[in-house]
Amino acid sequence: MTPRRLRLATYNVEWFDALFDDDGHLMDTNAWSGRQNVTRAEQIAGLVTVFRAMDADAVLVVEAPDISRRRNGAVALSNFAKFAGLRAREVRFGFVNDTQQEIMLLFDPDVVRATHDPVDLGAPRFDETLRIDLDFDATEDVVIFSKPPLELRLDTPLGVMRMIGAHVKSKAPHGARDDDHAMRIAITNRRKQLAQCIWLRRRIDAHLAEGVPLIVLGDLNDGPGLDVYEELFGRSGVEIVMGWDGDADRMMFDPHAAKALERRIMAAPTTARFYVSSEGRYLSALLDYILVSPDLRPAARRWKVWHPFEDPTCWENDALRDALLMASDHFPVTLDLEAPG
Repeated sequence: MTPRRLRLATYNVEWFDALFDDDGHLMDTNAWSGRQNVTRAEQIAGLVTVFRAMDADAVLVVEAPDISRRRNGAVALSNFAKFAGLRAREVRFGFVNDTQQEIMLLFDPDVVRATHDPVDLGAPRFDETLRIDLDFDATEDVVIFSKPPLELRLDTPLGVMRMIGAHVKSKAPHGARDDDHAMRIAITNRRKQLAQCIWLRRRIDAHLAEGVPLIVLGDLNDGPGLDVYEELFGRSGVEIVMGWDGDADRMMFDPHAAKALERRIMAAPTTARFYVSSEGRYLSALLDYILVSPDLRPAARRWKVWHPFEDPTCWENDALRDALLMASDHFPVTLDLEAPG
């Protein structure tokens, strides 16, 4: 009997939208892409190599092409899949946003059926608002998602699953005028990021109460010990989303996040690499995750970060290593699921 298998991936593709014209056609030219010192042709070739190497049944594309009055990112992503010759060729998206960075699922319709399904669960849907007192001043704050997470029902060879794909707000103090201003922006952004993670966790708890296997994946823009303000707020957004300090039977799991939380003074896996021009060096961080509910852990066979320097198979394959560096400042994460027994 053929084992029932499923490969899932999350991949934040930097400036994916800049590779397409308004009709959703790839601009495979030597003009500069949105990435620094990378042409469109180089980035496209890199992405084709990476997506083919992953060969995933479903890929959550973070920072997918824009959906707006003039552009249809779903058509653009479908055109990319056709150009690359991918099995994962159909597209699902949820609530669109105004940031030119959508969240979409690219999937193989011969293996998976995906439906946008933001069910009513008690906790607000992600296109609504969350009211919460973030700083205990007895004043209610109104929280919104600039990029509403994508909630899906998946019909798979392993049965029905729920999926939430997220891109939580960045904490970086963009636009700061000086150090004091940067600190104020960073603290404000940290509060927003934690509020979004609290909201995400409330939806997770509601899904877990329904008893259906759940996967939460994407770019949480956060990890334990990632900035100096974590101590001020007591915990990281990742800990909140995982339910790290709660009941074990309700805790979401990702081995890379667990390793970082348990061994903060040791080197942790990383999924992104950014050039810091003011310091003349690269910064690596763990930002991208695939979290599974307890009932899926027996089926979870292998998590893999496709890191060009940290994963031996990526490092030893020159073409793949170069492609990963050309394609994005994030590296994809995959999870292989297989039915137990």
